[in-house]
Amino acid sequence: MLAWLSETFWQERLWFPEGLGWEDLEDRDGRVYAKAQDLWVALPLALGFLAIRQIFERTIATPLASLLGLKEIVRLEAAPNPTLESFYCKTSKWPAQGSVDSLCKSVGYTERQVQRWFRRRRNQDRPNLLKKFREASWRFTCYLFAFIAGLAALIDKPWLYDLEEMWKGFPTLTVLPSQYWYYMLELSFYASLLFSVASDVKRKDFREQIVHHVATIMLISFSWCVNYIRAGTLIMFLHDSADYLLESAKMFNYAGWKKTCNYIFIVFAAIFIVSRLVIFPFWILYCTWVYPVTIYPPFFGYYFFNGLLMVLQCLHIFWAILIVRMAFRFLTSNETVEDERSDKEETDDSAEEEEGDLKKNGPVQNGHVTHNNNHCKTE
Repeated sequence: MLAWLSETFWQERLWFPEGLGWEDLEDRDGRVYAKAQDLWVALPLALGFLAIRQIFERTIATPLASLLGLKEIVRLEAAPNPTLESFYCKTSKWPAQGSVDSLCKSVGYTERQVQRWFRRRRNQDRPNLLKKFREASWRFTCYLFAFIAGLAALIDKPWLYDLEEMWKGFPTLTVLPSQYWYYMLELSFYASLLFSVASDVKRKDFREQIVHHVATIMLISFSWCVNYIRAGTLIMFLHDSADYLLESAKMFNYAGWKKTCNYIFIVFAAIFIVSRLVIFPFWILYCTWVYPVTIYPPFFGYYFFNGLLMVLQCLHIFWAILIVRMAFRFLTSNETVEDERSDKEETDDSAEEEEGDLKKNGPVQNGHVTHNNNHCKTE
């Protein structure tokens, strides 16, 4: 069964144009070609990225956060209450008014106390600023390194300046050492992001991020197997050109450098729009959809490769809408840039509420109101 699946999956007619096959990619005469088994090296490299990330966040990101003056928001913890905790974990983190009334009767809290308890409990589950800063600084470092590595690997290549050069000689295009390491490091980095997604900061575009990581890993792997390496290096380089700016803007935002964050974000937005909504669809996609069919008839791999690129383009449009919305709000109202994908910290106005509770009901102890029982029977 496995042998049949392997044979079916690796059929030459699925991966290559008619008349070409795996024999064309066998090493000969000192020429080295990409091979599917090369991709296995990405797994240990991905684990290495995860280990390096832990060291980086503790030894570099944390001191850097302190140096930039990052200040944590003091969070008041919700008082231990088994009934409310059970409802929070099993039913809802945002109780409806009917549920609030029922919980008030069950635990002896006022409505405001129940609402305050859930507000504090939700804030406890949100990642703190230091965690966000560490994550952003790690991605900033990786994206910046990837951008520099891509520039070094492509700066002297003709297909960086003439996109039709991507397909000349296909599929017998030899692999250069710089291309090999650029590919393996990019693939292992995105694999590490997929491995760590469960522990990373959860954002509103969580599903889109998963789709992006999976599509990117499949795109890198497929383009390597069928020797679409020239197109792959251009696509990775184009994506790396803006991502490090976004992560640096996040870092300054978490550290409280609002003006610096806003200026960097505007530069990022401009580069993102130009690279993802202009260069990518009208140059890159044009050369992957139109030019190859002038050389060979379309085949499954041609449609599969371009289908993955279209998935990325749809994600580009989705994120561009969020970016333009944030940039427009900043430019028109001079507000600070806020990441719409992140949950906002809920303000805890408990000090004012507790003061009101003291005046009305007496002191509050452990989240419970201590009622004054010294009333006259005639009152």
